[in-house]
Amino acid sequence: MDLAVQIYRLASGFPPPEMYRLTAQITRAVASVPANIAEGSARGSRKDYANFLAIAKGSLMETETFLMLAVRLVYLTKDEAQPSLSLITEISKMLTALRKRLIEGTSL
Repeated sequence: MDLAVQIYRLASGFPPPEMYRLTAQITRAVASVPANIAEGSARGSRKDYANFLAIAKGSLMETETFLMLAVRLVYLTKDEAQPSLSLITEISKMLTALRKRLIEGTSL
């Protein structure tokens, strides 16, 4: 959720023509991360949860890609994007570790 808030705030500064392009794409992707984690945790099986975590990680990687694109388009500086990019790395590691534990059947 913290990442989603950061990205929404950053995207609010994108140029108006990007409203229905990059802004919509990045906010949709970042909102999908916690939404898929929540939906997966509400499922009845480890397999379903692991699947939703994989989907969440895909959305996380989309978010990273769109954020790097925003830097290349000079909508953000590298310094502005760095806190979110660092958080993306941290969340990615957490999702990978949790998914691995679910698949292996070890206790959470």
